[in-house]
Order: sequence, then C-alpha cells, then structure tokens
Amino acid sequence: MDNVWASRAAQDDFRDARRQAFISSLIDIFRGRTSRMVSLEDIRSRLHVRGQRYLGVQSVLLDNVIGSEGRYDDFDRRFLPRSNSLKGRWSSIDRAMIQLVELPPIEVYKISETYFVRDGNHRVSVARQRGQSFIDAYVTELIVDVPLNPDLSMHDLMLTEEYSDFLAWTGLGEIRPDQRIHFSELGGYLELVKHVNAHRYYMGLEQETEISRDEAVADWYDNVYMPIVEVIHQQDVLRYFPERTEADLYRWIMDHRWYMREHIGADPGPESATSDYVSLFGRKGLNAIGEMLRSSFQKLSTRP
Repeated sequence: MDNVWASRAAQDDFRDARRQAFISSLIDIFRGRTSRMVSLEDIRSRLHVRGQRYLGVQSVLLDNVIGSEGRYDDFDRRFLPRSNSLKGRWSSIDRAMIQLVELPPIEVYKISETYFVRDGNHRVSVARQRGQSFIDAYVTELIVDVPLNPDLSMHDLMLTEEYSDFLAWTGLGEIRPDQRIHFSELGGYLELVKHVNAHRYYMGLEQETEISRDEAVADWYDNVYMPIVEVIHQQDVLRYFPERTEADLYRWIMDHRWYMREHIGADPGPESATSDYVSLFGRKGLNAIGEMLRSSFQKLSTRP
C-alpha cells in the first residue's frame, strides 16, 4: 500500500510540476522574458575559461543551480519539466524521495556563484518541486575572470561576454585584480578599449617612446578611469541616475568632458566635468527641464 500511495503521489506531483511549467511560460511571455534554461555551452562559448579544479562533495543551494550541460531543453529555467516524456524518470525519483530513499549526489560545474548540472537534472527538478533548499553535489569549478549571479538573463550574459573579452584583451584582471567594471548597456566595453588605445597613443607622443599594453592599461585605469569613479562617489552622482552604474557614468562624463574641452579650450578636469554633466542631465536637471516645458505649455494654453 505504501508503494501504491507513493506512486500515485509522485504522479500527482509531476502533474503539478507540468501545470506550473505551463503557467510560468505564460507569465514569462507576458513579461517579455525567456523561460529557456541557460546552457553551459552558451557560457563556455562566451566566457574565457582559464582552468578547472575539483572541489569535492558540497551542499549546493538549489536557487543557484541555473543551468545544465546537456538537458537544458528538457527543463525550463526553474527546472520544471517541459515535456510529459519526462514523467517516468521524474516520478520514480520523486517516489524515492517520498519513501526517504537516499540518492547519490548530483554532479555540477560551478562558475562564480552559479551551478550547471552535469548529471542529475531530474533530481534537481524534483528537489526544487518538493521545496528542498540544498542538494549534495560533486562540484567541479570552472575558473573565469568575470562574476555570474543566479539571476543571469541573456542580456546579462551578453554583457558578461563583453566584459570577459575586454579583460582578455586588456589584461586588466591581472594588472588590477580588484577592478570591477560593470555596464548596464551593451557596447560600453568596446568604448573602453577605444579609450585605452587613445590613452596609449597620447602617452607615446608625450613620452616619445613605445608604450606597452600593460603600461597603458594601468595608467588609464589609475589616472583616467578611477579619478572619475572617485568623483562619482564623492558627489553621490548615482542617485541622480537610477539603475545606472559607475562605468555608465564614466563613459558619459568622459564624452561631456571632451565636449567641454572643445568649447572652453582647456580640460575642465573630472570634478567640473562631472558636476556640469549632473546639472544638465541628472534627475534634478531633467526635472528642471520638465518644469520649464510645463510652464511654457501652460502659458501657451492660457493665451486668448
């Protein structure tokens, strides 16, 4: 009787999981995001994996398991089953968990703070469906230069790919290990490469010698990028630009700094360029422009 009850309960659990997968897919469509699970191959093809090491058996937070090496088409990004063809294997694992059968650890790859299943996708799916928080796993870490977080989206992955390419080209991760440069929009890292190239060129003219890549990158980071970032913090600039990053502001302020230099005939410096940019384009500046437009509209509307 226990076996019959466990089998029926497991089948009910699978039906519930399939129902949740359907509802979740509709919600994802409504919100304009994909329900597709992240593929480990997508990560490997976009990031520079510098090596790997075996970490042994660890207790892994299931919320941080975000993808799979080979079964990413069978489950959605929440590890809900996408097909009724998974019912037999899924239900047998669920029945074993109901009957408190001890299952072997799964196998995962760890990248930054995220995990990708090498073996054990059904066990992860069932464990999440049953409200389990952790699962034992054999962990192999893939070493990369850029961080990944469990909320990774395709947009985040594309940004991370650009960041990885930028670090590979500049070597900044080795030159300044504490660096953290994050953009909210694509294309920012390519702009930084242009900044570094221009800085290297002008360093060569000034010193009348060939400047190495590492020397130019270090000097750009220390004497161009970081002074702007420090002023951004000193002036609390980010509060005027919600959901933007230091790197976003650096990029825009540097463009504005060049514009000011062209008009006044001298470099205004990071402090003046930053404060002027904020006064023109920060939230207060935009509010002031909005008030001016509303006032002008009201005057026009009251004319006879």
